[in-house]
Amino acid sequence: MRSSDGQEAGRPAAILIAGPTASGKSALGLRIARAFGGTVINTDSMQVYADLRVLSARPTADEEAEAPHRLYGSVDGAVNFSVGHFQRQAAAILSEMPPHQLPVFVGGTGLYFRSLEDGISDLPEVPEPIRQQIRAEAEGRPTEALHATLTLRDPETAQRLRPSDRMRVMRALEIFAATGRSIGSFQETRLPGPLAGRPLLKVFLSPERETLRRRIDARFVTMMENGALDEVAALRDRRLDPLLPVMRAHGVPGLIAHLDGTLSREEAVQRGQGDTRRYAKRQFTWFRHQMGAEWHWTTPEAAWSLAEALLSAPVGR
Repeated sequence: MRSSDGQEAGRPAAILIAGPTASGKSALGLRIARAFGGTVINTDSMQVYADLRVLSARPTADEEAEAPHRLYGSVDGAVNFSVGHFQRQAAAILSEMPPHQLPVFVGGTGLYFRSLEDGISDLPEVPEPIRQQIRAEAEGRPTEALHATLTLRDPETAQRLRPSDRMRVMRALEIFAATGRSIGSFQETRLPGPLAGRPLLKVFLSPERETLRRRIDARFVTMMENGALDEVAALRDRRLDPLLPVMRAHGVPGLIAHLDGTLSREEAVQRGQGDTRRYAKRQFTWFRHQMGAEWHWTTPEAAWSLAEALLSAPVGR
């Protein structure tokens, strides 16, 4: 028996696999996709970038050949890829997939997962000339001075933002320059998520903290052995805007500092490991406080057993 959208009764319309970095998400997603005819859809804000296959721990070419993968390495580093971009591309992918094909969303970016159900604020696109103008005006100015400028133009938003939050202050200045309106006026309107109201299996992989710490440190060393420094050198040579997400990926600032001669290789590795460990801690905290009780906090094996039981159940069960 199928529902009006072609979904078999009792089966999830999609699998959502979240968790901290290095928790085994990609391996679990690939296992489920192979077993049940699924497509793995990237839900990680760094793995979208073509420039960072090694440093973002994207699936290998061999792994991608084992099942369809979407949104991996599909965006140039010069693009400020936002949650809005993600939601639109995820919706397009879902609309192209036949009813029998299982979407398996895999990643660690909480806002991406939230947008799949809850939607996002309907923020306008900022024309590139305006973005470049605002960034040229901001170059060399301390963030506190930019916040003071925002206070004059959009006091309501400035009051909500930390004076040290350069990325959000810049975003608010760009929106105001492009539209003449406060960013908050757009945030009141939300676009619905492409999975809203559909049955979902949502798992958060939660390894023991010390085990995860060791995995993160070991993986960064392996990344260095597999060409992470060359990858960052090529990115550095592009001379991209340092505010772009790709330039703030964990490991990138420290390795650029090493290439510039201000950090030793060992110090750069330690900085990358430390930044990644702190990010993993924030991922735990964010999901615990921001996402609902319907998320199963579990291990990869237990998550596999849960998915196998649901996806192997007789139709209509």
